[in-house]
Amino acid sequence: MENVPQSVSINMQPYGQNRAGYPATAFGPTVTSFVRPEPVPDPQDFVLWSFFNSMFCNPFCLGFVALVFSIKARDRKIAQDPAGAGSYGRTAKHLNIAALCLGAVGTIIGIVLLVTYYNTLRMAGHP
Repeated sequence: MENVPQSVSINMQPYGQNRAGYPATAFGPTVTSFVRPEPVPDPQDFVLWSFFNSMFCNPFCLGFVALVFSIKARDRKIAQDPAGAGSYGRTAKHLNIAALCLGAVGTIIGIVLLVTYYNTLRMAGHP
């Protein structure tokens, strides 16, 4: 459903007479203005971020679930349901944040464990 600007007409003649001193009529000059509604920003769907997380940071399949919610948000946006699109978009954003944080922490822990393991092997005398 599209919002159509409302038309407003205002009679600019002085009350009782026009400029020539004659009585004012309905055919005097009028000013028509259009009231434009504030543009509502589209809710974000975070599809690219979800795709990145599903490919590279996917602990507990959070990136894939975020991708599903992102696609649902995009579908709701196309169906012109901004409330549903916003809800799915926020869920996708929160899942993306969780997937990125868990993926980053897991990667850092993995690197620390590998460095520690190789240092213990080197200290034990293995080449």
